[in-house]
Amino acid sequence: MARIGVFICHCGENIARTVDVEKVQDAVAKHLGVVHAVDYRYMCSAPGQELIREAIKEKGLTGVVVAACSPHMHEKTFRNACMAAGLNPYLCEMANIREHCSWVHSDREKATEKAIDLIRFLVEKVKRNRPLTPIKVPVTKRALVIGGGIAGIQDALDIANGGYEVILVERQPSIGGHMAQLSETFPTLDCSQCILTPKMVEVRQHPKIRLLTYSEVEDVKGYVGNFEVTIRKKARYVNEEVCTGCGACIQRCPQKRIPAEFERGLGRRTAIYIPFPQAVPNVPVIDRENCAYFRRGGCRLCEKECPRGAIDFNQQDQLITERVGSIVLATGYDLIPSDLYSEYGGGRYKDVIDGLQFERLLSASGPTNGEVLRPSDNKEAKSVVFISCVGSRDRSKGIPYCSKICCMYVAKHAILFKHKVHDGQAFVFYMDVRAAGKGYEEFVRRAIEDEGVIYLRGRVSKIYQQDGKLIVRGVDTLSGMPVEIPADLVVLATAIKASDGVTELAQKLGVPVDEHGFLAEAHPKLRPVETQVSGVFLAGACQAPKDIPDTVAQASGAASKVLAMFAQDAIEREPTIAKVNEQTCVGCFECQRVCPYRAIERKEIRDRQGNLVKVVAYVNPGLCAGCGACTAACRNHSVDLEGFAEEQMFAEINAIIAA
Repeated sequence: MARIGVFICHCGENIARTVDVEKVQDAVAKHLGVVHAVDYRYMCSAPGQELIREAIKEKGLTGVVVAACSPHMHEKTFRNACMAAGLNPYLCEMANIREHCSWVHSDREKATEKAIDLIRFLVEKVKRNRPLTPIKVPVTKRALVIGGGIAGIQDALDIANGGYEVILVERQPSIGGHMAQLSETFPTLDCSQCILTPKMVEVRQHPKIRLLTYSEVEDVKGYVGNFEVTIRKKARYVNEEVCTGCGACIQRCPQKRIPAEFERGLGRRTAIYIPFPQAVPNVPVIDRENCAYFRRGGCRLCEKECPRGAIDFNQQDQLITERVGSIVLATGYDLIPSDLYSEYGGGRYKDVIDGLQFERLLSASGPTNGEVLRPSDNKEAKSVVFISCVGSRDRSKGIPYCSKICCMYVAKHAILFKHKVHDGQAFVFYMDVRAAGKGYEEFVRRAIEDEGVIYLRGRVSKIYQQDGKLIVRGVDTLSGMPVEIPADLVVLATAIKASDGVTELAQKLGVPVDEHGFLAEAHPKLRPVETQVSGVFLAGACQAPKDIPDTVAQASGAASKVLAMFAQDAIEREPTIAKVNEQTCVGCFECQRVCPYRAIERKEIRDRQGNLVKVVAYVNPGLCAGCGACTAACRNHSVDLEGFAEEQMFAEINAIIAA
């Protein structure tokens, strides 16, 4: 006979303020099968857990129900307490009477009755629970990091310095990401390249890191600890092993007017090029679409000029297959196109640019050698207007979120402009200033008080050209007056979005994305670097907009998760996975069609003579996440979810009806 213990938490006042805990205790104590019921102010505390352990031993409990807060927060805590007392942890269940009762109801009587019902339902389920054993999965102690920006670089170095092999994949010809495009960083104004370049070089030289640039992940199979990844290494048409990076081929190339991606279209490059001087690897790549040889035949001047014979026009894409135990996604961010805002002249006026373009104007290695020159006529800009929140917090454009870093980099841009053009004037239109970080508020004050940047609280309604100037029409809400500012240059702080192609990559991995297109973390508070796919982690702006310190911190956090996994020869997974009854399975594979984790495989059933009897569905325990989609899709009820079997679910339903 079942002997169930019920433990009810006050959660300070979170639960007890709305739910009559004593009444709940009295009611559930009378439920059939409950032999012990007790309430306590903080059940998750050490004394609270001790109450559970003592009751299991003294009362011989066969199951435990803890009525408290979210299982996401404390289920593991209470299951560990049960295990310490000798009870299988999967004979412990949690009733969430905080989020489901006290926090959503104001009627104390009704909330109390609901709490009683929730506990009763779970008591009936626990009676039918059976002991489960965690699944042990062997681990391939090698990591894959996708994305070679500062997040991917930091993550790769941390894992490699921990003694494990890392494959770093970057789709661009060089690592560095957007940080490589920055002139200086806030709030310290130290040179971005001075910080980044040593780390890029370290990645290149690290014996534990295999660097694959100009490469993309083609396919991902397998599960935590045992992923099989196919990587397409695109043809550079330059032999990386032979090339010394002398640059002779670049100087000889006749195609010299191609817009440079690294310079955001403000500079020009050749058909064979290195993205920027500090690029890693320092090996050119041939742009097939613009190369005269690939377009028309002939030319091949770069091949003739190369003293090492490194140019190889016959080079083909390579498909590389690697086995890894974990994957870190560090795919970064992009900016929304400025031409979405035609009222600001984006895409129409050459002198309306975005923040990254302004970074390239400020950079000593940029297209203007660090001079703030107008793209339209190469004249020095004396008056610059910076517009914050272009796209961010704009529901009409589908971007309701804050891009987080814009306020700070606008202040940085204004300060650096004043350092470059001493007699110039900077204006900033803003909604509000969000300077939440160490030294951030002081940095903004420096822009206003020390550098004389004029901040105008209000929106810009229109930008138009007049007499060679850009006229910025807006409003200063603090004075209540409309304003018109003639500007030589307008810089739009456009919203940050997830990188192009990240949704397709997420589909290959089975990782969900949020409503804004960023990769979704498993839990915003407790599992910010993990995903719903075990063994796949997040780092940097692929998860949400963030600055460099937060990006580096999250990258190191993801690396620590990988290192913790690799410290074990095998990892344990939750046993709450789907299981197929092979006797009743008819092999329709409807379950395979609906499985979002690609965990359903085909299994042949053969007789003793080796003759094929039938083909049934098989659940790969390493891939299954226990979502239950296959269980719902199975037409003849041949799939059950461990811990959530039909018998257990019907017991809960019957308890609801009886209540």
